[in-house]
Amino acid sequence: MRTKTDFAARVTRFFTEYLAHERNVSLNTVLSYKLTISLFSKYMRDQRNVCIDKLTLAGFTRENVNAFLDWLQTTTGNSNSTINLRLAALHSFARYLQYEEIDRLQQWQLILAIKKRKDEKKPPAYLLVDGIKAILRQPDRDTRQGRRHLALLSLMYDTGARVQEIIDLKVECLQIKYEPFTIKIMGKGRKTRIVPMLPKQVAILRAYMEENGLDRINAKQEHLFFNARKQPLTRAGITYILKTYADAARKEHPSLIPDVISCHSMRHSKAMHMLQSGVELIYIRDILGHVSIQTTDIYARTDTKAKREALEKAYTPMTDGSVNITAEWQDNPDLLEWLHSYGRNM
Repeated sequence: MRTKTDFAARVTRFFTEYLAHERNVSLNTVLSYKLTISLFSKYMRDQRNVCIDKLTLAGFTRENVNAFLDWLQTTTGNSNSTINLRLAALHSFARYLQYEEIDRLQQWQLILAIKKRKDEKKPPAYLLVDGIKAILRQPDRDTRQGRRHLALLSLMYDTGARVQEIIDLKVECLQIKYEPFTIKIMGKGRKTRIVPMLPKQVAILRAYMEENGLDRINAKQEHLFFNARKQPLTRAGITYILKTYADAARKEHPSLIPDVISCHSMRHSKAMHMLQSGVELIYIRDILGHVSIQTTDIYARTDTKAKREALEKAYTPMTDGSVNITAEWQDNPDLLEWLHSYGRNM
């Protein structure tokens, strides 16, 4: 019979006790952390020759964590953004160990001292207002499916919600009986925010809800959007719906719809359109659910860049002179299988 090492035992308690109860984190975060621990353990097995059933907390060191992060970059080609996600998971585990393995406090603090890698933030991709309109014209309003897709995509744009936030919406989140119309969105870190809705969006939602029996008194706990099996939509499902209509709109208006579009493009587009309409950054921050105004400020910088490029295109030189600018751990099935299955039924 296999016995758990101190590493395996602490990993198990980290997920089942610390994350589940003390941190109260989202399922997506739990799954991301689970993948990170699995990758680190496999790295130790394949690159450090430490069988997973022999892996102990003594091997969870600053040196090994740094080497693991380098391996992710050089061998698997992970971006700095992805590497920082892995580091965040290992930092969380190290913070947990500070209280559970206090005799090795310096070891955990050395891991916590590892800094995030600089990630060059690309300006968010967004569509023009005409591009959004072109997509929202595609669903066939004469069919039940088309009306459902219109309600989904228009709500995603109008609220600027993340795709997971749309998935998690329930009927009780809506206040559309009287003005002001609002929707309560559960965001990252389980933080809620109230986002206003306009009458035209509410009219689309009301029609959709009546058609699908979601206006019943006892429907408050039902998901707002669901598939044919009455199960909540998935990320892949919503992405497919958006891509279908984006592809159709691109055929009609090639210049308005970029070749690559994601659900987050709708969120970015809403933010840019609010900014361009004169909405203050602090209100955009609250509507999008950003913790810091610095996160929202990227839209202002992007808008400034776009304006500058427009001026450059329209610029007419006034002089002859010019300046050219050149521009389941196989060696320890118990823990690997447990990590692999953990969270599936959450």
